[in-house]
Amino acid sequence: MPDTNANGTENGTIRFLLDDTVHEVANVAPTTTVLNYLRDVLQRTGSKEGCAEGDCGACTVVVADLDGQQVRFRSMNSCIQFLPTLNGKALYTVESLKKLGRNGLHPVQQAMVDCHGSQCGFCTPGFVMSLFALYRNNAEPNRAEIDDALSGNLCRCTGYRPIISAAATMYDYGRDLLDEQELTRRLEDIRPGVSLELSDGDNSGLQAAGCPDSTAGGRFHAPGSLSELAGLMIRHPEATILAGGTDVGLWVTKAYRELPVIIYLGRVAELDYINETGDHLEIGAATSLTDAFAAMEKHYPELYEIMRRFGSPPIRNAATLCGNIANGSPIGDTMPALISLGADLVLRCGSTTRRLPLDEFYLDYRKTALQPSEFVQAVRIPLPQGSGRHFRSYKIAKRYDQDISSVCGAYWVQVEADAVAEARICYGGMAAVPQRAGRCEAALRGRPWNETTVETAVEALSEDYQPLTDMRASAAYRRRVAGNLLKRFYLETTGVEAGIWAR
Repeated sequence: MPDTNANGTENGTIRFLLDDTVHEVANVAPTTTVLNYLRDVLQRTGSKEGCAEGDCGACTVVVADLDGQQVRFRSMNSCIQFLPTLNGKALYTVESLKKLGRNGLHPVQQAMVDCHGSQCGFCTPGFVMSLFALYRNNAEPNRAEIDDALSGNLCRCTGYRPIISAAATMYDYGRDLLDEQELTRRLEDIRPGVSLELSDGDNSGLQAAGCPDSTAGGRFHAPGSLSELAGLMIRHPEATILAGGTDVGLWVTKAYRELPVIIYLGRVAELDYINETGDHLEIGAATSLTDAFAAMEKHYPELYEIMRRFGSPPIRNAATLCGNIANGSPIGDTMPALISLGADLVLRCGSTTRRLPLDEFYLDYRKTALQPSEFVQAVRIPLPQGSGRHFRSYKIAKRYDQDISSVCGAYWVQVEADAVAEARICYGGMAAVPQRAGRCEAALRGRPWNETTVETAVEALSEDYQPLTDMRASAAYRRRVAGNLLKRFYLETTGVEAGIWAR
């Protein structure tokens, strides 16, 4: 076991399983990516760098950790994951799979060979690892589940048909040699018992290997409790909070930013939870989008499309719902839906917490109501109550998968006696922040839920927003789409046939 400091933190050694062997790393820059470490230090060059931002999937690996007493296998983008986040976990690369096959190749690899699923080969390792995650997690996937599992992998040769065939036939080759009981035992052996603290060290080994981000300085803190996290934030109000790294990772790989102090939430078990508390669903700040979406969909199946189109499985496996909220992007896909549902946030500073409605959280572009040393502890989402309530959320983008929204709209109305008793309508992509449509809501309240009222509300939308023209859409397109989505919401929630409007 690694030594600990006087304050009870580990002395800067990262420990994870790699091919059933405990791998230890010291003197590493906290922002060293898993991909750069694999390629430049371990010479595991099967994982490729295509985009360095988590879009193309050429760098996909699988990370296993313990969820209670069960092993959880999840695909991840190694190009934007920082190496210290592997502490206490197991890492599988495409080179790992040959040791898990009974006849030289893993069933996933053999299926890819037999189905001719590899063309130029650059993307193949990433596809194989996404299929490996599917193989471990779903014994009988349907076509939609296969497509979703592969949505984060780009084949530039357009060889998707044989890859999908490989996904459908890989189970015909039998089970692999991975012993989950033994893996559980090994993960329990290396489960971190104290907090992890890293400094940049001398990085001599990584610099000699040519690791491109090995010269970045800074400190990395992985507190093991909520109180320790709160204390660190008091001492380091300037710190960058790291949850899934799906945005912060790009600050390093694309913007080349230096992050002097990083505080990682992944070790705080008190923040990785989903609770139904009375009439709310409460989701902690360290809970992945994969888990958060699964819980939300049980109560709001209307969110399926937004959830399915949010990034890709590797992104959703790493990212967190609260991280998406705290990031404050004007085109974040979860915020319009949460605002329209009336969600609020639990914010913490030291030992003090406060609640704030989500629609009051965003002050300006990338500016939130967080005070110094304060952080998002959880989000609380009201659960459906009673009848007469209608809710939808829609995303408009140039591509169906893996694309940023041009417009994202969310709509919640309470209809009583055929009139709108209450309405909450919110759009992303229409302003500097996710913003409610106040004039549109006012045009709906107290009026009959019919075509005339909706037409009036659509006209009011033009007074709520002054959208920009950018590479994703023109201002005129955004205005037209915003109005049409409101009409779509009316049609879907009333059962009226499409095409009732002349224009």
